Amino acid sequence: MIWIRSFLFNVAFYGWLGFVLLFYLWWFLPFERMHLQRAVGWWARTQFPLLRFFAGIDCRVLGRENIPKGGALFVSKHQSAWDTFIFYALLRDVNYVLKQELTKIPVWGTYARKCEAISIDRNAGAKALKGLVRDCVDRISKGRQVILFPEGTRTHPGQKLPYQPGVAAVYRALPAGTPVIPVALNSGDHWGRKSFLKYPGTITIEFLPPIPTGLDRQSFMHRIETEIETAVARLAETPSGES
Repeated sequence: MIWIRSFLFNVAFYGWLGFVLLFYLWWFLPFERMHLQRAVGWWARTQFPLLRFFAGIDCRVLGRENIPKGGALFVSKHQSAWDTFIFYALLRDVNYVLKQELTKIPVWGTYARKCEAISIDRNAGAKALKGLVRDCVDRISKGRQVILFPEGTRTHPGQKLPYQPGVAAVYRALPAGTPVIPVALNSGDHWGRKSFLKYPGTITIEFLPPIPTGLDRQSFMHRIETEIETAVARLAETPSGES
């Protein structure tokens, strides 16, 4: 039954994505970036009924009171493709940090560049780090919400990879008072990394209290990692993320 439901969801998800990319969003490309951002946000919200109907997966959001209205840095755990669109559905003006190869995908990459996603050439070393810091600070200064996955890739539930130094470099460059929001989630329990199967239940995403600017690099890295991983473990211990 799970295989059949997963198959139907995958057909609906990729079919709807292809249709929207080729026909709906195409009309928004000539418009200003914000019009396209709103269109992408609309598409992201349409995934909720698809997930519920085909895969039996619901979404629960905790810590909404910790979401600031203006520019901010969101440092999030990354377990699933679900994470790559959920912030568009929940926040106002999102810019993801993503690997440069994704911006070269036909059609999809065009939208990413138009929305001014922050791309990283992971083979460029120090130059890539400087570009990451510059672009993140630029987007946040314009009132946008930057989404950064500190491990640099998706992980399996229960897996933890080293937090990359880029997150500390961005943090240290932020103006005083910029909100830095840790984000925990359990999406991998239901929509796993590169997994065809989708398991019914509730994906929970939790916005944790902001971390103040001004900490030294070591203190910040310890705090951001500890807070995110502790919250992720707590969500994993609770069936379907329910508290």
